[in-house]
Amino acid sequence: MIYTTFDRLSRYRGISAPLDTAIDYLLKADLSQLTPGRNEVDGENVYINRFGYTTLPEEEAAWEGHVQYADIHVVLSGEERIGVSDVARLTPTTQDPASDFVGFEGPVDTWFSMAPGTLLIVFPEDVHMVKVQRQGPVQVEKAVVKVLA
Repeated sequence: MIYTTFDRLSRYRGISAPLDTAIDYLLKADLSQLTPGRNEVDGENVYINRFGYTTLPEEEAAWEGHVQYADIHVVLSGEERIGVSDVARLTPTTQDPASDFVGFEGPVDTWFSMAPGTLLIVFPEDVHMVKVQRQGPVQVEKAVVKVLA
């Protein structure tokens, strides 16, 4: 996983061609212009899901993991916490290959505070618990860049 800010994002170029495409897009795009739902960048290699939600208490949040895609989490407004654990420490519970989703159970290893300006890149080995409130429920607007791993 990579936890960083926009001003340091370019240092992560070179890991993979799809990640380079995503980084280049994030550094030049006006993310406020993304429409709700799927936004195309480079076909199935890189695309962005834009959505909003109200954050939840940790006990109501759920784990998610992916097999084919890395996620770049970008909070556009609001704040949340994202928990991350290594896939080897968790137990799979559900899987939907069509949506590249795997559900899990187990403990959170590390929490990341997310607010505008921060980015969290999670790879298939980084299972993540999203939408977790920091100090109470708030509305979050978010973009998740899906990057073919």
